[in-house]
Amino acid sequence: MIRVVVADDHGVLRDGLVGVIAEQQDMEVVATAADGAQAVDACRTTKPDVVLMDLEMPVLDGIEATRTILAEQSATSVLVLTSFSDRRRITGALEAGALGYLLKDASAEEVVRGIRTAAEGGSPLDPRAARSLLEAQAAPDPLEGISPREREVLGLLLDGMPNKLIARQLGISEKTVKSHLTSIFRQIGVTDRVQAILWVERHGLRSDLMP
Repeated sequence: MIRVVVADDHGVLRDGLVGVIAEQQDMEVVATAADGAQAVDACRTTKPDVVLMDLEMPVLDGIEATRTILAEQSATSVLVLTSFSDRRRITGALEAGALGYLLKDASAEEVVRGIRTAAEGGSPLDPRAARSLLEAQAAPDPLEGISPREREVLGLLLDGMPNKLIARQLGISEKTVKSHLTSIFRQIGVTDRVQAILWVERHGLRSDLMP
């Protein structure tokens, strides 16, 4: 019997997954979780064979939850199930130790097959996710050329900090912050703070810049 934990912050989807798994004679849901912290606690208690893990969840995101679970439960396999298909989330999940990556529009049969494959130690990977990874190998890093200090400034900008607070946080002058922002805007091809934030979101870089 494959013991499964379902972690997703959307109740309807979570219940749907539980229903699909309950119909399988060789599977059982041993716990559900609405955020990453609950997923970690559930795995400590139940020691499942497979965790179906959403990436975008409150309290603790799916990538960090995956990393924590696998550090404590080496026999557990994590299968990421998410609506995102960008390469940074894919690589982030796989680097954290996830064995496979499926998208939320996968069919029930694909999810069930993915759970069985993950339980056997295989690596189910959605074809679109695989294609994104292959394309990423030839794609330039969107943050290439942006210095470590500029990345810090951009990360604090994402956090909603005004220039004065950014300067205080980094121990630099407000004038230096403005200079960094001017350089950042020029390199990414935007003209103001709002456009910079939208650029980061569009490229899926928030997790790369936030502490």
